[in-house]
Amino acid sequence: MDRRQLILGLAAGGAAAGPAAAQHAGHGGAAAPLPEAKPSPDPFAGLQGGKPHHLTPEQEAQRVIGSSAPPGAPGRWVARAALPIPRSEMAWATAWAGRMHIIGGYGEGRVDRTYHHIYDPAQDRWYNGAPLPRGANHVSVTADAGRIYALGGFIEQNRNPDHNAYAYEVASDRWTRIAPLRRPRGAGAAEVLNGRIHLMGGASEPTLERASVGWHEAYDPASDTWSVLKPMPGARDHVGSVVHEGRIHIVGGRFNTFEYNTGLHHVYVPERDTWEERSPLPTVRSGHGLVSYRGRFFAMGGESGVIDRGRITQARVFGQMESYDPATDAWQSHAAMTTPRHAVGAVAIGDWIYVAGGGAVTGGAVQSSVHEAFTLTA
Repeated sequence: MDRRQLILGLAAGGAAAGPAAAQHAGHGGAAAPLPEAKPSPDPFAGLQGGKPHHLTPEQEAQRVIGSSAPPGAPGRWVARAALPIPRSEMAWATAWAGRMHIIGGYGEGRVDRTYHHIYDPAQDRWYNGAPLPRGANHVSVTADAGRIYALGGFIEQNRNPDHNAYAYEVASDRWTRIAPLRRPRGAGAAEVLNGRIHLMGGASEPTLERASVGWHEAYDPASDTWSVLKPMPGARDHVGSVVHEGRIHIVGGRFNTFEYNTGLHHVYVPERDTWEERSPLPTVRSGHGLVSYRGRFFAMGGESGVIDRGRITQARVFGQMESYDPATDAWQSHAAMTTPRHAVGAVAIGDWIYVAGGGAVTGGAVQSSVHEAFTLTA
């Protein structure tokens, strides 16, 4: 399929599904038959050499789970089929037609992988989707109208941003190149709103600094073009994002590195092209997952630390599960993750939140194939 065919298809089908469908799969056409991918027997692997890894007591001591938010219904976590390989720094996932898509990231000793794993919760089974045309980490992903969008990312380890953008046709298991990003970046937030793909924040050039940006741009599938919108109030990356009632919420993240995490919570109001502040994330962190579930936003995982002469100290990997009620602008806490991780793939499908892969220690040194699911159902 060439770009013209893609644009015509998007123009014809762009109204087939809205933001809710992108967040909560089960809408749209079925996926093409795909080869099964067996779960990994190894829960952790080191980036250096890509070999199986056993967490040391010092690494396990990085885990923290306490929350300052008042307790809500605890919920429960259960194990699901492990990722086919230990992975991290894909940083996000998206869902369509009842399946979770996790794209790119670190794995098997490399940081520029083209991985595309697809999880079917009805079968508790993983499949291999068509690989991303160019390997990258921290790729921003979202879904709409039967397509998965993969935007930007880093070519090197958490730096050297990319401008490539692709659309994946779920029904045919094929990727197509779309108009590139106006400015290269990785670790941004991607959401669908009013038929356009919004890309917000992230980190860009110069490569050695990987400076956070507040850029806010939107892609129009019908015209295959990008436009510039009002930037986020605080330039940051590794944020959480969701769409709720026609507005985009950006929660947490970091200013340049996890040394400078923030709990900032802003909401984008499209009719006025502006941002408003909301109640901040109780546990300040970045690299966390954020999904919309039962009318609330659930934030899980994340990391923080201090870089002292090239070494990470005061390392923390968060297991907190905290949720936000947009009706009351208030947060509460729930049962912590069984295995704290950051840079996870997280989506809500049906009455479950699926959290797969991620970093087991602060930074990118150790990848995980751990896959656990959360529900508020007893």
